[in-house]
Amino acid sequence: MTEPTLKEIRDAADRIRLYAHKTPVLTCTNLDQQVGAQVFLKCENFQKVGAFRFRGACNTVFSLSETEAQRGVATHSSGNHAQALALAARLRGVPANIVMPSSAPQVKKAAVAGYGGQTTFCDPTLEARDTTLAKVISETGAVEVHPNNNYQVIAGAGTAALELVYEIPGLDVVIAPVGGGGLLSGTAISVTEVSRQTRVIAGEPEMADDAYRSMQAGTIIPSIKPQTIADGLLTSLGKLTFPIIQKRVEQIVTVSEDAIIEAMKFVWERVKIIIEPSAAVSVAVLWEGKIDLTGLRVGVILSGGNVDLDQLPWQSLS
Repeated sequence: MTEPTLKEIRDAADRIRLYAHKTPVLTCTNLDQQVGAQVFLKCENFQKVGAFRFRGACNTVFSLSETEAQRGVATHSSGNHAQALALAARLRGVPANIVMPSSAPQVKKAAVAGYGGQTTFCDPTLEARDTTLAKVISETGAVEVHPNNNYQVIAGAGTAALELVYEIPGLDVVIAPVGGGGLLSGTAISVTEVSRQTRVIAGEPEMADDAYRSMQAGTIIPSIKPQTIADGLLTSLGKLTFPIIQKRVEQIVTVSEDAIIEAMKFVWERVKIIIEPSAAVSVAVLWEGKIDLTGLRVGVILSGGNVDLDQLPWQSLS
């Protein structure tokens, strides 16, 4: 299998239906006027654990056989996937072993603990995350659930866009943020299979632009010490997500840290919802106007809303 099929994404939607929210799609006249397009916000910040991640984690955990599930699950994550896997595992009654970088926001550390995850902290590098996770799996026998590079995770993530394109037909463009590529891959499959005229575009921080550079080079360029407030977009593309993105995503647009902050603040103030910086990256693609989307119907995947209120990005600007 080279990628999840549309049927598998639909199966994932059926599998998680009892557990995951069907999140709302919101509009905001002020936002439309600001960016010059008709924007439809798919609010995964209202998903369980406050992020789209619950979809993929839930689909994966409930796809495991009884024998696999009893071994428990394990992953590494800066926060949202960690929370999602911990909750999904709790719902199935199995252990969740979570490796988190020590730099993860405190709000996400606390949430993982609250959902019952057993957390092991490591240095904030991809190498440290990988080696620590390997040690945990060796000691526990748990099944690894990678945050992005997993077909069940990708299929689960794709259910958000599936809901969007059915609820709002005739979109010209769908924008999703990209880090490890799980959300973008699932989004791209759902959109290009159900609404073939709709283009898929990704947003990525300029300060963590490995996906953009990978697309230009035609091969995966790992993320090395990225410095961005979008802490959910720090991981590299994987061998499963990259080919899907190459095939189905029109382009990746990088955005500045200032644009991420401005877009995030605008959504808080005018749309009246809380989104995290990683979610604001998608809005920032419209905000900076590096590509012309004037007058188009644009779906935007707001990936999450988990924010450390003691570390708001615009506080440093005042």
